[in-house]
Amino acid sequence: MSEIIRLEAELPADLAPRLGRLAPLAARRAGRSRGQPVLLTWRDTAESMLAETGFVMEQAGRAPEGSVALMPGPHDGPGLPLSAPEAGRLPDQPLVAFAAFDGRRTILPLADGLEATLLAGRLRAVAAEQPVARLTITGPAAEALALLRDLAALAPIQPPRASLPEAGRALARGQPVRPRRLGAPPLAAEQDVETALETLIGHLVDVLVWHAPIAEEGTDPSGVHQMRVAIRRLRSALRAFRPACDAPSLRAFDTAARDLAMLLGPVRDWDVFLSGLGAELAEALPEDRAIAALLRAAATRRQAAQRALRTGLQAAGFRELLWNGVALCRERPWRAEADPDAEARRARPLADFGATAIGKRWSHLLDAGAEIGALPDAEFHALRLDGKRLRYVAELFAPLFPRKRTRRFLARLAEVQEAFGLANDAAVARALVRGLEGGAVRPWAVGVAEGWALARARRARRTATAAWEELFSTNIFWNQE
Repeated sequence: MSEIIRLEAELPADLAPRLGRLAPLAARRAGRSRGQPVLLTWRDTAESMLAETGFVMEQAGRAPEGSVALMPGPHDGPGLPLSAPEAGRLPDQPLVAFAAFDGRRTILPLADGLEATLLAGRLRAVAAEQPVARLTITGPAAEALALLRDLAALAPIQPPRASLPEAGRALARGQPVRPRRLGAPPLAAEQDVETALETLIGHLVDVLVWHAPIAEEGTDPSGVHQMRVAIRRLRSALRAFRPACDAPSLRAFDTAARDLAMLLGPVRDWDVFLSGLGAELAEALPEDRAIAALLRAAATRRQAAQRALRTGLQAAGFRELLWNGVALCRERPWRAEADPDAEARRARPLADFGATAIGKRWSHLLDAGAEIGALPDAEFHALRLDGKRLRYVAELFAPLFPRKRTRRFLARLAEVQEAFGLANDAAVARALVRGLEGGAVRPWAVGVAEGWALARARRARRTATAAWEELFSTNIFWNQE
């Protein structure tokens, strides 16, 4: 019998009245919808003592009050309702209502054992309110996931950025909602290989969900940067786990992540250019019209790249990537691949598996040797990419090993990557400014910018070489023998 799951999605409030007419739901209707008014009220102390421990009290109408989580627990993946919190003893202070949801719950019976529940209304606090809509699909896992992917192909339906009570808490306090997850996935030694893969996919999907609106809006460069880092972590991890967990759907997921990275890359490159070398040129030659024209042309290119990214993030392909990530965590497609060697690798302790993955990338770096100063540009760039892949995999598995040894190695590796990154930024800047020549952009300005970038690249190269030598003298942390 197929596993029964509940999947939760967020959608624009103005989509709620016509949601039932979307083809994937209309084609699966198996009875009349049932609706009823809903009032959810959340309570906490005046000092938010409960929220600080991760939960608040919720009451639905006149039903008994119970505790609900604000933030996800370790096993709460994207698109899944939050686990019931372990609420401790309530404080002696009185609890007061800080926010409420006032709206309507509509239940749609569907074929294949599915049921859709739409919650639509307004989130209210003392001095603010906002429309909200949430969709929950309950039923057999495969069918529920397929339905949500079909809906997301037609409309902006995504895993939620925050739980409804967390959105109420933020509204009441006049703050942004808190991100479900940020940064690198937190693996633990007691996890098996499969659970670790599910953890990292789910964690990084949540990171993408959080940063996507920031990247789409385009005024804060951190959104694009953090999405790009999350994609790199995701793709590095998928490759690291491939000897144990491989399937066509995982490969397709990796390809979709690569396509997203290709949209993020140009925006990030122009951001780095304008805030780095471009800013230096503007400061050094503030009155030069040719430099000003070059920087205006660069800003125009950045705007074009941002428009392309915004279109991509609003398209069905991005939503499909997110829901495919949710599906991979639930379906474990690698089990369908009959590979005894992969099964044996999945049975290994996670630390042993991680040590092999890190060691493989470290051995590849060792082939370059300690002397890299004279490498041609293409080989230097390839070495930078290899170092970056090592860093993401080493950071991923680092929590499984002794902290002191891990910290020193990662610090040295970070220094290498910082120096390599500066050299690469300068090389990218040279390529970018070459493409600006023509029209109002004079060759003289391009030449100045290229020369400036070349000087930066040479300085960064010397720093990278010194950092590389330091790294080679550092003890590795994943081999305990």
